[in-house]
Amino acid sequence: MLKILHIAVENFAGVPLSFVKMHRAMGDKSLLVTFYKTKQEFPEELSLDFKIPRNFFANLWRQIKITKNVLSIEKKEKTYPLYFEPKNFLESLFFDIRESIRRKKIYEFIEKHHLNEFDIIHYDGGMDFFRDSHIAKQWKIDGKKIVCCYFGSDLRSRGLMRELDKISDLNLTSEFDHLEMHPDIHYIFYPYEGDDLPERIPNESNKVRIVHSPTNRKFKGTDLILKVIKEIKKDRDIEFFLLENLPRHEVLKIKATCDICIDQVGGKYGGTGYGKSGLESLAMGIPTVTNMTDTYQKFLKENPFVVANNEKELKDKLIELIDNKNLREEIGKLSIDWVKKYHSYKSVNDQLLNLYKQHGIL
Repeated sequence: MLKILHIAVENFAGVPLSFVKMHRAMGDKSLLVTFYKTKQEFPEELSLDFKIPRNFFANLWRQIKITKNVLSIEKKEKTYPLYFEPKNFLESLFFDIRESIRRKKIYEFIEKHHLNEFDIIHYDGGMDFFRDSHIAKQWKIDGKKIVCCYFGSDLRSRGLMRELDKISDLNLTSEFDHLEMHPDIHYIFYPYEGDDLPERIPNESNKVRIVHSPTNRKFKGTDLILKVIKEIKKDRDIEFFLLENLPRHEVLKIKATCDICIDQVGGKYGGTGYGKSGLESLAMGIPTVTNMTDTYQKFLKENPFVVANNEKELKDKLIELIDNKNLREEIGKLSIDWVKKYHSYKSVNDQLLNLYKQHGIL
């Protein structure tokens, strides 16, 4: 039996906990530790429950950082691999003070919950408890294996934590564009079996229901999507749901009543393809629209996504789906089968164990 500890800044979109559930289902011991609890109310296990300042100035500071990252990506100013560095003296001082305050709580937490007993440490998001990764370094000295798994914008905008990257035995990602952002990284489907989804509710009305649930409008191309929906409403009788800042159970409840999901279009800042939201829609048998490069489409064998890479394609594909119920049902069935084939616990676990063997973890 393997003993695998997952450490994440938060249970982002529920993905880190999905890996933990997979390990347990396959007979291994696993645990998820997070620094913060999610705002979207995804399930938690052990959390340090650090508080994130959410006042006006803190939110403004985050928005400024996001905007700068977006602009630098758009202008292609970034070169990869990108490494995290504080932007200025004040930011560096803030991190130093914060880690000093947290130090005692972190060490007591590790001791209390016997985290030293695990053999394989997964850093989901590539972040140790401290920026200099000194706990990860000690675990490495103690003979533990270090795995870094990257999601979202970890590599696109934040960058690698240099010290943790140096000691990582294996680097993983579920983001296709990350393969070009790290010299030694491997793609893995994240495990998902849809056992937490509500039952699909047939839409009995004459209006086709379309849903879009972005975590970040700029990354998901929401403005473009809203523009296209406004145009379609002139000719088609549809209902559109823009779901933002809602608890996950409420989002899923509404999704279960919908006929079409739009994951992202024009997502030049947040990569291409699909995330947890799109995967949930597929697992519910809902045709899911997203943007995807030709290379990515070929990489994702047999995938059932409805691909739209620009405004015209989005409008055309949506109208086709709106007007053809049989097409929606056909794609929905393919979607459920595809999720079972590529994202099932067994499929992903087999892939992960092969990577463990290749990199001397087993």
